Amino acid sequence: MLYWLTQFSDGGDLFNLFRYITFRAGAAFFTALIFGFIFGQPLINFLRRKQKKGQPIREDGPQTHFVKAGTPTMGGLLILSALLFSTLLWARLDNPYVWIVLLVTYAFGLIGFADDYAKVTKQTTAGLSSRTRFIIGLLIAALAGAAAAWFHPAELTGKLALPFLNETMLNLGIFFVPFSMVVIVGAANAVNLTDGLDGLAIMPVMIAAGTLGVIAYTVGRVDFAQYLGVNYVAGTGELLIFVAALIGGGLGFLWYNAPPAAVFMGDTGSLALGGALGAIAVVTKHEIVLAIVGGLFVVEALSVIIQVLYFKRTGRRVFLMAPIHHHFEKKGWAEPQIVIRFWIISLILALIGLATLKLR
Repeated sequence: MLYWLTQFSDGGDLFNLFRYITFRAGAAFFTALIFGFIFGQPLINFLRRKQKKGQPIREDGPQTHFVKAGTPTMGGLLILSALLFSTLLWARLDNPYVWIVLLVTYAFGLIGFADDYAKVTKQTTAGLSSRTRFIIGLLIAALAGAAAAWFHPAELTGKLALPFLNETMLNLGIFFVPFSMVVIVGAANAVNLTDGLDGLAIMPVMIAAGTLGVIAYTVGRVDFAQYLGVNYVAGTGELLIFVAALIGGGLGFLWYNAPPAAVFMGDTGSLALGGALGAIAVVTKHEIVLAIVGGLFVVEALSVIIQVLYFKRTGRRVFLMAPIHHHFEKKGWAEPQIVIRFWIISLILALIGLATLKLR
């Protein structure tokens, strides 16, 4: 919104700063961070009063989790509020890609909110049916994929970029939208599965988002895109502001979510943030790179799929418990140990993802 102040600039004053994406991204980060620090504790107090018993704890989960009983959930509201306020304040609101990513984020956030609300009001771990969540998620992702294809340059519409293969594109045609649905819904649910320990999901989300933000800025600048040999998608650079706001809001949330957590992100946050990662990847034509930078989420999701399929077939388990972070808990790893090691893995994967820009 503040971008429009540039119309009062003569090119040499304060208002001229608002032309620069990097300046507005930095401002968006600090705006969201301060928002999180100011409203974090009041939101937690409000959630405690309303939820009373907090998020229900799975009876078949690790025994160490029972001490967390009574911790409020829906902490994702803090991230989403900071993200929305900061993005609307600092981003260009005439940019279609910003709106596509925003709408995906908050639509999935609404699904997560409904799920969390059902859990805390009924005091059950079930929430919404997985079928309902899946179908609504697919509809949202289909609209986002179609919108992205509509605004993409004609030479990129319906095509899939392949990492490490310079200028090689796979023409998906009418299958681009179904593919986008898989990417967005898959990312949303993978992050949701990862959110099982204090601080485990939010840092890898910020790392992956930061990586995608750099990619969005790069492919949105014709000079950078040409130098690095990536596909130029005009306008995606504005997503750096969204990402900066996400990271600022995420750090504000992590202040209260660090072990022992004062609040859980809940499906409100995890589904929304996962959907955001998927949407950014689709918009920037870096869907496969998302599987690299978000490799931790992929492994978490695969561990659940493998466990379910193998158990149905043999009656035995591959992992002591799925998702895989619970497997390591069962093996005796301390929760902070798992969290920090998973953060390190996420950072390594992000660096590999960034390397794809130069290796093309």
